[in-house]
Amino acid sequence: MGNKNQKKMRSEDWFNPEDEKSAFIHRSWLRNQGYPNDYFEGRPVIGICNTWSELTPCNGHLREFAEFVKRGVLEAGGVPFEFPVTSLGEILMRPTAMLFRNLASMDTEESIRANPLDGVVLLTGCDKTTPSTVMGACSVDLPTIVVPGGPMLNGKYKGERIGSGTFVWQLKDKIKNEGFTKEDQIEAEICSARSAGHCMTMGTASTMACMVESLGLTLPGAAAIPAVDSRKKVMAQLSGRRIVEMVKEDLKLSKILTKEAFENAIKINAAIGGSTNFIIHLLAIAGRIGIKLDLKEFDTLGSKIPLLVNLMPSGKYLMEDFFDAGGLPVVIKEMKDQLHKNVITANGKSLIENNVTAECYNSEVIATLDKPFMEEAGIAVLYGNLCEDGAVIKPSAATPELMTHRGKAVVFETIEDFLSSVDNPDLDIDENSIMVLKGVGPVGYPGMAEVGNMDIPEKLLKKGVKDMVRISDGRMSGTAFGTVVLHVSPESSIGGLLALVQSGDSIVLDVPNRKLHLEVDEAEIQKRKAAWTPPTPPMNRGYTSLYTKTVQQSHLGADLDFLVGKSGDQVSRDAH
Repeated sequence: MGNKNQKKMRSEDWFNPEDEKSAFIHRSWLRNQGYPNDYFEGRPVIGICNTWSELTPCNGHLREFAEFVKRGVLEAGGVPFEFPVTSLGEILMRPTAMLFRNLASMDTEESIRANPLDGVVLLTGCDKTTPSTVMGACSVDLPTIVVPGGPMLNGKYKGERIGSGTFVWQLKDKIKNEGFTKEDQIEAEICSARSAGHCMTMGTASTMACMVESLGLTLPGAAAIPAVDSRKKVMAQLSGRRIVEMVKEDLKLSKILTKEAFENAIKINAAIGGSTNFIIHLLAIAGRIGIKLDLKEFDTLGSKIPLLVNLMPSGKYLMEDFFDAGGLPVVIKEMKDQLHKNVITANGKSLIENNVTAECYNSEVIATLDKPFMEEAGIAVLYGNLCEDGAVIKPSAATPELMTHRGKAVVFETIEDFLSSVDNPDLDIDENSIMVLKGVGPVGYPGMAEVGNMDIPEKLLKKGVKDMVRISDGRMSGTAFGTVVLHVSPESSIGGLLALVQSGDSIVLDVPNRKLHLEVDEAEIQKRKAAWTPPTPPMNRGYTSLYTKTVQQSHLGADLDFLVGKSGDQVSRDAH
């Protein structure tokens, strides 16, 4: 049995309860896997939550990683039990992996709460596996540490860096204007995904890895280590050791995820040029752990932060270069005077203390506050009649000349409408137009897909147009770029003003003044509103039906309304 002065561990309610019948049942069936007696005698029981799946290529190496975590758990005197949860492959899942983020969070939450676990290690990688597992773990609130799977090695194509994801958004232009052949495409496909790991640009997966490190949920330096670097395996093993100590210290998520930790993460995300998807996931995590976080804070805290990291899509380097240059610890050290200093992290030390010795090895990849790559790089939050609850834009990925713009709307009512008409030579559109896409928000798509960075029409690409203002209630990939207004809330499918925009309407985008306005008089708006009817739900059964009926809007994090908050770790009734 454990130390009498130590708090009774949760797993003992399963393995050493007063009811010997229950103890017999819980221990007996586990013994068929060859576990010795001391596995059930008060050792910390650690759940290894694995998002491995062959259908999630970015997480395809996590089965091996689990073994290194187990090694660390055993070395520290714990007992590891690996378990699977819903894995979300951004590349393959339709209509969008984001639809299933909340489902995976439910799977994670209930798997943790229902089982005899004292602490949890989250193995994550692809975009939604990080926020979904963190959300689920927050709703239980046990000691938890995250092991990010790591980015792929740098892609190299014809002697130059090729960024997974970012190159995709250049493909149409290359095919139409640069003589990019089918053979070129096949070679580029191979070069852009040349090792295990997630996207090696500062897309959403890398942003999520940096998010959990900046929140204090990983060991220091975990975010940028490439997936195939041996130091990533060392980090997994050390994380296995550390979670056992976190259980003994009762260092729960709620002790780490304070308001100050969230504020630090917002500032750090701005400095690294992180994905706009960071907003919707951090809001959802805050809602689960019980921290009040408002969309405006992403602007007030982060919009004036300089860009310190020169990575695609905002810059030219990739995650392997970031790691070689010193990684996130360098950024945190550089920003120490702008961050809350006394926030505790998973290793028991403060965020600043963890990174005090960090050193930059390449100033072309990581800049200083005195000489940043961009003076103000954080995400801007817009308001106006077109987005009463807010919309977002990423200035570091946008064209400066378009940040103040008035143009005529070219409206696409659905994604199908867009796909069928965008390259029609008769489409009434020019480079000054504003492309507007409806029906791609949380309810409308459903799931709020990454389609907001609409392709430029072919006839404009041929004229040399590289960017246009684009507006939608959807998201865009963190690997994407352009002057793209996203997350318009309320969305069009529930009657937000976006639903009433018509082609030819004048729209004003004024990022410096945080304004997005539809220049249509109120009488006309009311006339259109009276004639508007909501679209038919795309599916009226199963999880999708539950999702569309209960999902919150993007400015609240797009969580399901009944999942906000936490239920804790107690389950009073046994199964036997």
